[in-house]
Amino acid sequence: MISVMVSGCFSNDGPEVEPEETGPPEGWFITGPDGLPVEGVAIPLEFTFSDVGEDGAEPSIGVTSSGCIFFIAFEKVMRSCDHGESWEDVAGPMCAFQTNDPWGWVDPITDRVFNVQMQGLETSWICYSDDDGGTWVGNPHDSGTTPINDHIKLATGPWTSSGYGIGGQFTQAYYETAVYYCYNKLAGIFCFTSFDGGATFNTGGLIFGLATTNGGLHGAITSAPDGTVYVTPRVGTPTVIVSDDNGLSWFDRTMGEDVGTPNPRKNSEVATDTESNAYHIWTGADEGVYMSRSTDSGDTWEQTSIRISPSAVISTVFPQVDAGDPGRIAVTYLGSENASELNQSDIDGEPWDGNAHYAPANVSYYLYITYSLNALDSEPIFHTVRVSPDPVQVGSICLNSGDCRDIGGSNRNLLDFNDLHIDREGRVYVAFADGCTGECASNWNSTPEDSRSRRGSMYYLSSGPSLYESVGYLAEFI
Repeated sequence: MISVMVSGCFSNDGPEVEPEETGPPEGWFITGPDGLPVEGVAIPLEFTFSDVGEDGAEPSIGVTSSGCIFFIAFEKVMRSCDHGESWEDVAGPMCAFQTNDPWGWVDPITDRVFNVQMQGLETSWICYSDDDGGTWVGNPHDSGTTPINDHIKLATGPWTSSGYGIGGQFTQAYYETAVYYCYNKLAGIFCFTSFDGGATFNTGGLIFGLATTNGGLHGAITSAPDGTVYVTPRVGTPTVIVSDDNGLSWFDRTMGEDVGTPNPRKNSEVATDTESNAYHIWTGADEGVYMSRSTDSGDTWEQTSIRISPSAVISTVFPQVDAGDPGRIAVTYLGSENASELNQSDIDGEPWDGNAHYAPANVSYYLYITYSLNALDSEPIFHTVRVSPDPVQVGSICLNSGDCRDIGGSNRNLLDFNDLHIDREGRVYVAFADGCTGECASNWNSTPEDSRSRRGSMYYLSSGPSLYESVGYLAEFI
């Protein structure tokens, strides 16, 4: 495990010396809503790294109230109950299937751990555990007559007083939370609601189409404390699909002025805070990370988006977000500061515009984490740390499975997304796949051919401000 400290606090011991105008530490950015630098004191943050010990492209992460961390990727369910010091596979024979699109989720209310594994294109196996992965129950979910069951996602959230919710039109027995399951079929995005904690999904259907226009490749499901549910489709203009009745009905809203992203907003994401304010993030047309906010449960959104990532980070991919109290958010993404490579030839021989899908061979991507403690303000401040000391990927990152390059091995090694979640203390955990390990990480002349791994990796906030204001400053684990 490795700790990385970035802080604006310095010792006061010894004679008083006039400080030099040095600005933020190396790898640290303090920016405003346009991505440009602003004056400020860096928030003290320390992140600790853990090697999960298995390949882990497209990871999901969650933490139970006991402190056990679950990292789910491929057919593995990796668990650490000692803050990432050690990991073990606890999937068990019932849920350890070979899969194409795994997904994991920890219910923040009930502690139920979900492991969803796709079996071919017709059926998923939805497993869950109520004892920190000690034992599992599993049930298949058949996608029906249309043989597509792709890009699977699951999440949980509170019941509302209408629609499928308690007091609504259904009177059957309910699990403590609603469980939502979405996937892509040829017609678009299909979402279902479970009343029995994920054992069965008998209610739901098409909420957005068509898959042929990329809408079917949706991002993660998010549910707010007030029960509002959000799903993000893959379309050219930032869009969120919303339900306020536990999935009985859906409406969609667009936001932001940014349009025309080359590979439209694959796996954009929404986070909601304790007051049900919503934050939608995506990679924009200039390849920075942008955000639009809603303070009325997704009904209306800002039409002028805010840039979260620093302007110095000229290419980003895989943005993920979570929130605590109002205005307190954390965002992670892979990014590059290789500005000198802009307008140089990309891997297709065209001028590179920052799109990771076409990045030249000498571009390096690192893991970044951005914090804001006032993200609802009219002029929010963002504190960004380049967390990884060495590249996560050298060269391009394939964003379309049907359009990848075979450059010393496919650059599809990282697949589609990473993950970020906070625990009940407001501590941030980031799961990602590291594509540049071993000699690739230690050799500063590494090439894309050296960067083809997908090692399951994690960073967590070992000390720094909690995203829950009442918790205050989080100390290191003892």
